[in-house]
Amino acid sequence: MPSSSAAAPVRAPQTSSINHVAAKSPALTVFAFFCIYFIWGSTYLAIRYAVATIPPLYTAGFRHLIAGSILLIWALAKGARPTGKQIRASVIIGIFFFLIGHGTLHWAETRIPSGFASLIIASEPIWVFLMAALAEKKWRMNLPLMTGVVIGLVGVALLVGHDAFSSGSKMFVGSVAVLLGAISWSVGIVYSRRSHLSGNPLLLSALSLLSGSFLLLTTGTIAGEARGFSFAQVTMRSWLALAYLILFGSVVTFTAYNWLMEHYPPTFVATHTYVNPIVAVFLGWWFAGEKVTINVAIAAALVILAVFLVDRGMAKLQIDSNTAA
Repeated sequence: MPSSSAAAPVRAPQTSSINHVAAKSPALTVFAFFCIYFIWGSTYLAIRYAVATIPPLYTAGFRHLIAGSILLIWALAKGARPTGKQIRASVIIGIFFFLIGHGTLHWAETRIPSGFASLIIASEPIWVFLMAALAEKKWRMNLPLMTGVVIGLVGVALLVGHDAFSSGSKMFVGSVAVLLGAISWSVGIVYSRRSHLSGNPLLLSALSLLSGSFLLLTTGTIAGEARGFSFAQVTMRSWLALAYLILFGSVVTFTAYNWLMEHYPPTFVATHTYVNPIVAVFLGWWFAGEKVTINVAIAAALVILAVFLVDRGMAKLQIDSNTAA
């Protein structure tokens, strides 16, 4: 669940642009892929450290408030101006992406391991396909896609149904919350695509982040996160984690993602979906001592394989659709 990438529409890259950029800026290309592969993968552990002493909805809210403000100032400085339609759409996207999507993730990471959460989030492409099929009232299928959906659902069921349930109600509730967040994020992706919003991707993402931050901070206050909270109780590790999420998890990696989407095929950029959970599980095990059971390892393999198959299946559907047209 990237911080803001899905909120912004992107342009299809031109082949000449791809070759030119790859030849001219290999170091920039490597850095951009490092950001979407490893920095985004590391944000799950950073969230765990941040919510250890900062209320979870406030953590997400402050993160998106500062990141959104930076991006908005940047967009306005470049001459972008929001329309009423963009503002209304950003509120809807803010609900699905950030209030429900990120809110549940930050809340759940007070209850479940960060690597475990990343594996559930990794199933997101499966839910995107299912939500899109529901919205379009059209069920298009091929063998890779069907196989990927089935394998992915089995992997998620293995995670939530066995490891989470056997570890106690706290773990189970946290896992279900992350799953609901992944589904909500998928609904937001389908909405953002069907809304046909055009304009400055930077501006649209900034508006969505700010809308989400307002909703998160308001919900957190209503939920009572302000009661008993004191800045004095926040550890240095939590402050550093929050700063890392804002600067690297949102601003830097968001910029890298958009740059890649302008110059490389979307399917190539989407390979971060396979790498992020591997990075998250490894970092959770290495730094936070999170256990990786056999069931988790099997489920991880199933989910990553499923995402790969769903991605290939969706690409094949797109090719078939273009050929038919």
